Amino acid sequence: MKKERSRLVVIGNGMAGARLVEELLARGGGDRFTVTVFGDEPYGNYNRILLSSVLAGSHEPGDIFINPLAWYEANCVALRAGVRVAAVDPVRKVVTAADGTAEPYDKLVIATGSAPFIPRIAGLEDAAGRSREGIFAFRTLDDCSAITAYAARCRSAAVIGGGLLGLEAARGLLERGLTVHVVHLMGHLMELQLDARGGAILRQKLEGMGLQVHLGKSTREVVGEDGKGGVTGLRFEDGGTLECDMVVVAAGIRPNVALAREAGLLVERGIVVEDDLSCPGYPDVHAIGECAQHRGRVYGLVAPLWEQAEVLANRLSGREPRASYTGSKVSTKLKVMGVELAVMGIRERLEAGDEEITYEDPSRGVYKKLVVRDGRLAGAVLLGDASAAPVLLQSFDRGQDIGPDPAELLFPSSGASAPRSVLDLPDDAQICNCNGVSKGRIAYSARNGCRSLQAVCGATRAGTGCGGCRRDVQAILQDVLGEGGLIEDPAVHYYVPGVPLAKPDLVREIRRLGLRSVSSVFAALAGGREDAASKPGLASLLKTIWAGEYEDERDARFINDRVHANIQKDGTFSVVPRIYGGVTTPGELRRIADVAERHQARMIKITGGQRIDLLGIPKARLPQVWRELGMPSGHAYTKAFRTCKTCVGSDFCRYGVGDSTALGIAIERRFQGIESPHKMKLATAGCPRNCSEATTKDLGAVAIEGGRWELYVGGAAGSRVRKGDLLCVVEAHEEVLRLMGRFMQYYRENGKYLERTYDFVERIGIEKVRAVVVQDEEGIAARLDAAMEAAVDAYADPWGEANDPVHPLQFAQVLVRPRASGQGDGRDGREAPEEQVVAGEVR
Repeated sequence: MKKERSRLVVIGNGMAGARLVEELLARGGGDRFTVTVFGDEPYGNYNRILLSSVLAGSHEPGDIFINPLAWYEANCVALRAGVRVAAVDPVRKVVTAADGTAEPYDKLVIATGSAPFIPRIAGLEDAAGRSREGIFAFRTLDDCSAITAYAARCRSAAVIGGGLLGLEAARGLLERGLTVHVVHLMGHLMELQLDARGGAILRQKLEGMGLQVHLGKSTREVVGEDGKGGVTGLRFEDGGTLECDMVVVAAGIRPNVALAREAGLLVERGIVVEDDLSCPGYPDVHAIGECAQHRGRVYGLVAPLWEQAEVLANRLSGREPRASYTGSKVSTKLKVMGVELAVMGIRERLEAGDEEITYEDPSRGVYKKLVVRDGRLAGAVLLGDASAAPVLLQSFDRGQDIGPDPAELLFPSSGASAPRSVLDLPDDAQICNCNGVSKGRIAYSARNGCRSLQAVCGATRAGTGCGGCRRDVQAILQDVLGEGGLIEDPAVHYYVPGVPLAKPDLVREIRRLGLRSVSSVFAALAGGREDAASKPGLASLLKTIWAGEYEDERDARFINDRVHANIQKDGTFSVVPRIYGGVTTPGELRRIADVAERHQARMIKITGGQRIDLLGIPKARLPQVWRELGMPSGHAYTKAFRTCKTCVGSDFCRYGVGDSTALGIAIERRFQGIESPHKMKLATAGCPRNCSEATTKDLGAVAIEGGRWELYVGGAAGSRVRKGDLLCVVEAHEEVLRLMGRFMQYYRENGKYLERTYDFVERIGIEKVRAVVVQDEEGIAARLDAAMEAAVDAYADPWGEANDPVHPLQFAQVLVRPRASGQGDGRDGREAPEEQVVAGEVR
């Protein structure tokens, strides 16, 4: 006779509760228990780590479900989706739902997680006591949907909170084209994970992406007019204000303990549990996840939740009846707005004998720090480069002696005995912290039929959380399968992630269907699913294909391209007018000086491309600055032809053998504004002394004896230095212009989005490039020339929008404005503002 099963009730269908059910069923727990799960949300279980990707538009909501509704039915789990539990009676062993139904239990697991912490801020509610329109929390799929819908009509957003959750919300809104401000109470970002120096480097990196960060700011009030659009801004405790159209509150989380407290369970910060994860005095009631407090600690990271779920599943299933949870060593590897971050243990020295080892490279956004105690790793921070994370995590988790030179862990020498890469780690080393996946499990899946990264991630869930471990998963996969066994994922060849086509196929379909706008491409080739991260790449490609027939949709452009200026870290912009070949006149210089003075440019900078940059111009003033300059755009802000640097050439230089100045001016006049997969910097040199560094530009022309010119392509002189490849030698300026244009068009048509010419030339090969561009072996030279001619003819100076803006709010300004203490007496450290800029007008 089959033994009657006990009744297990789980309150909470989030990542901890659902993971427990999975682990229990995997251990045969379905033979012991009937399982009932209550979930507040009307969905299956989804990956909250990926909510920011949904907000950004790179994932659809359906993409992040771990266990959709059908999974519960298939596994005989009774899911009460969208049903909140109203009360628990631990004496009678009954759970009562909000709909009045009662569910008896033999074992109860509370996995209610946490709720957003909402600071006490005036103005969160309107006069009627309702939540003010335009204010959102960021915790659930429904929150994402609401934020996305509202953001579509907004220009700017403020995110209150500069921790991990706040930065992920900011990332999503930034991807949707909004001006985004992060307002943080503390002195640096992510203070729970980073020390002050790491926080400063992260801030610098994020501001470079266009985020605007306000530290040490306590928000006193949300400002808005009821019935007139909701939010208009924030007011801070120091008297300053910030204009914005919507507010996302991401100031942290608090454990959901109200249900447990009302049931009479012991509650402190969280629901107190013993090492068997039961509640004191109630051995049949357990708590796991963010709502649980074990040995005085509440965990907010995923890995400890998985460990708790595994321990409790072992006990309930009978596999390990005495299994106990003794706490977790906190470590995680993730991405913050695309920036790699790995943290573990303590972030700075706490005891007299603690030793700190730090390395930083602010220009690359890299910060590394180790905290060593008694010869063992007590903590580490890896920001911007987490390649050493697997080795550090192993040392940290196992409490290994790290030897006499801790820096070896960050920069191993060839003779180092410690593991130097993920391939040197043992099989039980954890690779994916989000989902608790070991190296051995990844290798096992590869040996048993998973021959691509996508297949391994699907089978093990490795890399499906923050994505920070995918590079390590790929390395393990390649090591196990060898050169011939790995199947490449087709997605690596997609031109943009949101359209499943390689560039040649994408171009062919765009031409065949006559798709002239970004939205039409999504509608026809992506099933109607728009992907925010794919829009700029598609916009660039469509302009390359259609030239003057391209239908410009400004929401597909970065902020720089929408206002034709380069945004700076303080939210102002730089204005770089075109100075052809670096040659100007006294009249132009006077005009530039007058405009800079009149509009109070904060810096006037001579650029490396022989131009003049006016920095610190507010967005609302851009049209007036352009009108007063009376010069065309220098395109210093977009993925396009930038400038042609010249030397004085044969007119003045005693070494000059070619008129590099005239050639440079001709190049700039012909190719100004030509968009491409990435920026193009050019130069002409009047002799082989190469004073203008033409051989390290994307394209360069160097004059040699006999009136001839060497034409170089694929050079670089930035973070990577590469001498360009000699494409050919020509006789005249006209040939330089023709072959430069032909190469540009070949690159425009065949380069990957954001691929510089030096990577393009190396990928294609200079022999192939020369065969196509110079020798016309494929018979496409005439077509390439004609396409470039069409692009040149379609050029219109974007600064013409000063007199004919695309829409009335194109240049509307969002200001951070201090409230004066008295009349500009500077008591808060800043002067009172001289003017207020609203909707693009100076008042």
